[in-house]
Amino acid sequence: MITRSSVPLQRPGREPRPLPIQARWQTQLARAIRDPRELCRRLGLDEAWWPGAERGHALFEVRVPEAYLARIRPGDPADPLLRQVLPLAEEAVPMAGYVADPLAEAEHAPAPGLIHKYAGRVLLIASPACAVNCRYCFRRHFPYEENAPSRAQWETTLDHLRCDATIHEAILSGGDPLAASDRQLAWLVERLAAIPHLKRLRIHTRLPVVIPERIDDALLGWLTTTHLQKVMVLHINHANEIDEAVIAACRKLSAAGVTLLNQSVLLRGVNDSIGALAALSERLFEAGILPYYLHVLDPVAGAAHFDVADDEARELVAGLREVLPGFLMPRLVREIPGEASKTPL
Repeated sequence: MITRSSVPLQRPGREPRPLPIQARWQTQLARAIRDPRELCRRLGLDEAWWPGAERGHALFEVRVPEAYLARIRPGDPADPLLRQVLPLAEEAVPMAGYVADPLAEAEHAPAPGLIHKYAGRVLLIASPACAVNCRYCFRRHFPYEENAPSRAQWETTLDHLRCDATIHEAILSGGDPLAASDRQLAWLVERLAAIPHLKRLRIHTRLPVVIPERIDDALLGWLTTTHLQKVMVLHINHANEIDEAVIAACRKLSAAGVTLLNQSVLLRGVNDSIGALAALSERLFEAGILPYYLHVLDPVAGAAHFDVADDEARELVAGLREVLPGFLMPRLVREIPGEASKTPL
């Protein structure tokens, strides 16, 4: 996902055989579906969906791993998981206010792979790759080719942290940081842990959800050996994303001393109902994950069709408060460039 370029469509008759869901995570990552026609065919979608899927794919390539595909209802274009990954023609329609860099991250990048927007914490682009390309991703236009440091460049980037004693938390992001090899992540975390004023390691990831096999012994090894406090913020938008394999992966992480939180994006046609949001919070808790944030959509170019108006979002959260205990209530927020933190709505 470094260049975000489209990939050639596969020729008819040359479609790869589906992988067994238990395949090693690296294999699943490498063999993820990257052809919009294949995605439509595998899910039994009418050919009428193909032109729009190809048009959206040309702007932001398809990427869907087998483990995630298995949770999508075949033949249902309104399935809430499919809606998150299926390209549509609407992505090519320009909309006022929807831009390539909706959070103005380019203004807060003092070194390659580093974003420093908030006091006390920094974000590191630990990998330019993702296991799944979500159509609403606020970094779908991000210049990953300029933010994939070599190890030598990482040392220079880490000097920014070493020289600022006010930084107490390092956030690994991407892409998806867990798309990087465990060898690379162990190396990076070891260097972070050697910075005396760092206390916490936070990892923002979708990989334990879309490929639960990613939570293996190698990953748990470097996670358990670091002295840094560990927080993992998962990204789950719908209860149907959480199957038994995801729950098993989360239990392994909890046993390794990782605090699990979730952040969702409020998405039209995915989770824009009280019932869907309540079911998500309940299912998250079953998996040992606490709801953290419910983001309104970041206005990234190509994602306007997912937007839910602020007033409607507030009404949904008010209704959610009537059916959920307080500890299962996510905080409804918007990220506004230049503000010192997320802005509650």
